[in-house]
Amino acid sequence: MNALKITIYDILKLLLFWILLFDFGRILFSIHHWSELSHVGVGEWLLVFIYSFRLDIATASALSAIPLLILSLRFIHNSKWIRFSFLFFITIEIFINVFIHTGEINAYSEWNHKLTTRVFMHLSNPDEVFRTADVGMIIWFIIYSILELLFAWKIFNWLFKKEFKLSSSPVLKRIATAFSIFLISGSTFFILLRGGIQPIPMNTDFACYSKDHVINDLSVNSLYYFSKSFLLYNRSEIDEYMPKMDSVEANQTLKKMLAYPKEHANFIFNQQKPNYVFIVLEGWSGNVIDCMNSTKGITPNFDNLANQGLLFSNIFACGGTSEIGNLSIFSGYPALPEISLTMQPDKHRKIHSINQDFKQLGYNSNYLFSGDLKYGNIGSYFNDHGFDVVEDEKVFSSSLNRGKLNYYDEDLYSLLVKKTNQLKEPFLQCAFTGSTHSPYDHPKKKNQNYVGPEEDYMNSLIYGDECLGNYIKECRKQKWFKNTIFVFVSDHGHPSPSCPDPSVNQYFRIPLLIWGEPLKKEYCGKKMEKIGSQADIAATILYQMGGDLSRYPWSKDLMNPNVPEYALHTINRGYGWVSNKGKLVYQMDTKTYLENTYKKEDEKLEIKKCHSFLTQFYKNYKSL
Repeated sequence: MNALKITIYDILKLLLFWILLFDFGRILFSIHHWSELSHVGVGEWLLVFIYSFRLDIATASALSAIPLLILSLRFIHNSKWIRFSFLFFITIEIFINVFIHTGEINAYSEWNHKLTTRVFMHLSNPDEVFRTADVGMIIWFIIYSILELLFAWKIFNWLFKKEFKLSSSPVLKRIATAFSIFLISGSTFFILLRGGIQPIPMNTDFACYSKDHVINDLSVNSLYYFSKSFLLYNRSEIDEYMPKMDSVEANQTLKKMLAYPKEHANFIFNQQKPNYVFIVLEGWSGNVIDCMNSTKGITPNFDNLANQGLLFSNIFACGGTSEIGNLSIFSGYPALPEISLTMQPDKHRKIHSINQDFKQLGYNSNYLFSGDLKYGNIGSYFNDHGFDVVEDEKVFSSSLNRGKLNYYDEDLYSLLVKKTNQLKEPFLQCAFTGSTHSPYDHPKKKNQNYVGPEEDYMNSLIYGDECLGNYIKECRKQKWFKNTIFVFVSDHGHPSPSCPDPSVNQYFRIPLLIWGEPLKKEYCGKKMEKIGSQADIAATILYQMGGDLSRYPWSKDLMNPNVPEYALHTINRGYGWVSNKGKLVYQMDTKTYLENTYKKEDEKLEIKKCHSFLTQFYKNYKSL
């Protein structure tokens, strides 16, 4: 029994050891970068050690997996090789953690983000490292490495100084006990690594709580972040899958595509600085919107708005997930296969978001979501880009009933009206719905208005549309309504009765509707069939405000009569291209076209345009 207790204690002490080492590293980081943290109050700084705990314990669990196996084996046979193996793996892991963290301390001032696998690009050329790193950086790297190694050695010896004595139980009993220890502890470690049993696994956003990105970076576990970066690095370096095309030819083709007059006189609002409300509709497929298809009775309220507003009926989502959709909408930045830019703060901080342009024009910007913005690091993306207020499920009343993933749309819209009433005009107010996301557990789930394929999803749309109609009724009563433009757009497509396949272009077709009192009468009830994507919303809106479109080179103004018609979107391990001549979908692994409707006389040129846009855009992404 004594051996069993010691083994359990050692497992717990192992987790404690890693957490203490992580926090010691944070203290060193804070000392070194105190100039960036001097404006932060002591209370907010101390919160780092609370908010960091979940990521720390997850990382500690991952680091403790092999040592756990060794401790379990030690319970059976405590040989010198067991002890050596335990010390060996712990030592290797300590050195990895220390070098990542001390490297981050030194690189942070220049990179302005946590250490990523971008460092491999520099390490591949050691001469560059030594030429760009000054003597002070090298000295501090050595000093901090020594301090962290000494701290690790002292803490480890303090925690594991007690000698382990093998149990006198029979071998078979020891084997059974060791197996139980490994099974129970291993399962617990897996749950800790995942962050719990909730539907959405934990990610770096769990440690973010401040509007100051330095504080958030301090809170996020460095080893966890680096490991995630390594996975993304392997996944985002997709050169081998990119079309093989001469870079000069690709650049010339793209320039020719974009060589059209940028100025035009199609101004659609009767005032230059209206309020804006962006409603990002979770999973609203354009293939189930009544006014865009032959379906009936699914979205009567949206249809009514479309009859009064400006509807774009050939808009395509850039990707298949919410974080990609949100970034594309607000940053005018398309998507690449297998790449999620919101998960890479070091890159997404280098592109613009329309709220930054709005702010220069005197707007305040706000974002509200009925679920958890940690998903896909969406919350961090909006905070990093300077939204004044970014709020999610935490601001909803705990007395409200809610679904598994979100508060219901009716409560989101109710809170949205209250929040909007508190804003000073002009404002940019954004909201992201959630009831049309699985598991579709909205309040009226049992009212089966629709029976057939995608039944739960279709009924959630009926509910979501009803909530949207009630929201607009409330908005009409507010004093800011007459000065407000509403932009309704989906974050991504969804399987529908008419298009269940996520590998075809039609799957990505989504609604985009501009509606409100400031919309000029000649545009009310108009349907635009011009082909574009979510990424084109930024340029379209900003042109109406006299904004600088050069900040959004991958976004095109849909109201420009000269603009070329095309949209790039991604599929799983592939991409799609839509233009006014046809459409195609390419699967990168199988190197086959899953869809290609271009005529022979158009195919070669359209594929060339697609590949030129894709390769040049990927080049831009890699340069971030």
